[in-house]
Amino acid sequence: MPVYGQGDESIYFSGLLSMSDISASYDYCRTLTRTHARTFYFASHVLSPTKRQACYAVYAFCRYVDDLVDVAVERDGVTPQDARLLVERWRMALQHVYDGTPPAAVAGSDLDVHRILTAWADTLTKYRIPRHLPDELVEGVLMDTVVDRFATFDDLRVYCYKVASVVGLMTSEIFGYHDPSCLDDAIELGIAMQLTNIIRDVKEDADRGRIYLPQDMMARFDVAEADVLAHRMTPQLKNLLRELMAVADAAYDKADRGILLLERDSRLTVQLMSTNYRRILRAVERMDINVFAGRARTTTFEKLLGIPRAWLALRRNVSRRRT
Repeated sequence: MPVYGQGDESIYFSGLLSMSDISASYDYCRTLTRTHARTFYFASHVLSPTKRQACYAVYAFCRYVDDLVDVAVERDGVTPQDARLLVERWRMALQHVYDGTPPAAVAGSDLDVHRILTAWADTLTKYRIPRHLPDELVEGVLMDTVVDRFATFDDLRVYCYKVASVVGLMTSEIFGYHDPSCLDDAIELGIAMQLTNIIRDVKEDADRGRIYLPQDMMARFDVAEADVLAHRMTPQLKNLLRELMAVADAAYDKADRGILLLERDSRLTVQLMSTNYRRILRAVERMDINVFAGRARTTTFEKLLGIPRAWLALRRNVSRRRT
């Protein structure tokens, strides 16, 4: 009988999940990942099939919750309060799965929810994912319904932790590790990746009335909100973005050193994610940091080039660790 347990929490599935249902559910999660998280999907192919499927289940859960909030924020007729109610129902559904309730009994007639919960339930029979982590992710995603400015960088860091680092902590339980100190580095990688998103998406966020650049940094660099909302790339804004890029690069450096603490068969995947996501910053630099000129992207060819770069980065870190 497969068992998942964390403290006094336990989940039992014995004959409740059919192999065909599990397979269809993971296929659904894989499709979501391939469609919406191309950098991670590309990097996941060097994982073992079992780890890869579990990571797809985690991503599908994250994507579903994020989409619930985006619908509320961006479409008429759906309020932020509606989104909070929907997300709360989703959180409770996940709690039922942790408690051992069959996914079919939780999801009802919603096939998408059924697929995600089935994949998640099967993942929990193989890996320990502490219950508080998906709740923290939900808290972070819900911040988008009530927060469109961050007073300080520390406030922004909390947001980055909840919407990105928590994902790293969940997948770390799937990747496997030899030293729990690597979890601190997983947090740093999440911070780095979310800061990269924020830098890349300044224009897109401004179009939604959001400015995720910390207000204390905006004051320090003399950046006016009106310039951001009007898509004016001033020297002051460029300096602020350059500073945020340096913070992100430092977080990537710290995170890369912790990758060696993961199980050997997971290291290249995480290094590849770090390498390829970090290249978005380099794409911003090639645009002379004018994030209003277009969306910084990495091509498929650049992602392929990331494989030998990631392998070399791992070799360098091994050498540094030995010296």
